[in-house]
Amino acid sequence: MKFGTSGLRGLSEDLKGRASALYATAFGRHLLESGLAKRGDHILVGRDFRDSSPDIAANCTDALTRLGFRLIDCGTLPTPALALYGLEQKAACLMVTGSHIPADRNGIKFYRPDGEIDKADEAAITGTAAEIDHAGFAFTPSHTKADDKSAECRALFFDRNAGVLHADALSGLTIGVYQHSTVARDLLVDLLEHYGADVVPFERSETFIPVDTEAVSDETIAKLRKHARQSKLDAIVSADGDGDRPLVSDETGTPLRGDLLGLITSSFLGAKTVVTPVTSNSGIEAAGHFGVIRTRVGSPFVISGMEEALASGEERVAGFEANGGLLTASDFVIEGHTLRALPTRDCFLPILAVLSLAASRKQPLSAIAASYHLPVAAADRLENFPVETSTRLMAYLRESADNLAAFLQPIGEVADTSDIDGLRITLSDNSVIHFRPSGNAPEMRCYVEAETETAAANLLQAGLERIRAWAGTH
Repeated sequence: MKFGTSGLRGLSEDLKGRASALYATAFGRHLLESGLAKRGDHILVGRDFRDSSPDIAANCTDALTRLGFRLIDCGTLPTPALALYGLEQKAACLMVTGSHIPADRNGIKFYRPDGEIDKADEAAITGTAAEIDHAGFAFTPSHTKADDKSAECRALFFDRNAGVLHADALSGLTIGVYQHSTVARDLLVDLLEHYGADVVPFERSETFIPVDTEAVSDETIAKLRKHARQSKLDAIVSADGDGDRPLVSDETGTPLRGDLLGLITSSFLGAKTVVTPVTSNSGIEAAGHFGVIRTRVGSPFVISGMEEALASGEERVAGFEANGGLLTASDFVIEGHTLRALPTRDCFLPILAVLSLAASRKQPLSAIAASYHLPVAAADRLENFPVETSTRLMAYLRESADNLAAFLQPIGEVADTSDIDGLRITLSDNSVIHFRPSGNAPEMRCYVEAETETAAANLLQAGLERIRAWAGTH
């Protein structure tokens, strides 16, 4: 079990057993010992559509009930919907999801009554888990029945999003919804129809399909392009497994980058300060009418950056990640509707913001994307890449300038480096290549920026090949 950029992650088989109860118990004890909650308080539990998620959620419910909490079952729903309901109820939450990673893995996202846990909370939970594990933690499932508030939770989230645009704002658009196994699939259809769009749902799956919105697979893109062509779609929308990262494709089925979605949504909100990780496009500062703060990768770091901005007196503070997930630290008023601060990733607001821009401009999404003139960016990852190997690689690259220059010699000359999170290298031709181990999976990620799509694709391929070659000889 390990905390990464997005909650606790581990093998599904492990989490279906004692491990999930162990960490749920550690979470509950942390809430009690820190004064964030007391016995008798509610804790909300939600989950995604993975086969392992119901068992893990049941274990967590049993473990927390034994600590004296009252558990609420919120069913299968998007993570931002659970988080919003938790803020409304002033209740801690627990979301069972592995997000975009394969079904043989799963995870748990933890929320305090005031929002996502931070890195200090993660360290405390990890330490408590180790202590009770060492003391011989024993767990037998008791199948506790929790009160079902899933309908109320979904209704609250629908109402939040149903007031963001004016009535019939999407009338005239034909929008595909790639449903696969995301828990956002039905809410997306309902909301788009609420705004007058002609909605075409497709490829609903009862088997879990991992969709990474930050590195969309060639197979997924081929599906999107086929449906865009066959149904004459103006756009296609979807999300990852737990519905906190958006996927938006233009009229050709080509996905828009998540950081572009974040840029558009920040402008839609009228944000004054935007917090985003170093992996987001380097052209954002010039493209937006707001101040930009850069952080490490992961929502805890973005949230910390937003909190620091608020503490320094900034107003209308929002954040987004390179995967497109949008966070708000301030309340925003749109169309006379107050959008309560929701400092956790959300896929719905970016989707609505981008589609409303297309509808109001009466332009195809491809033209809107091109109008921002951002450097062409691309990203991919090597899956099943041992953590030990990625750790050794990063240590080697950081050890000396000579090591880094030798590693990149077939690609280009180093002009500048940033070590905020991974290694982000600006080359002598002003292109960018960024190497970063995943924070929550055995993956090595590579991000690039270049002047043209061809140059970006070539740079990305070259970067991945260098990683493979180094791993093969070390």
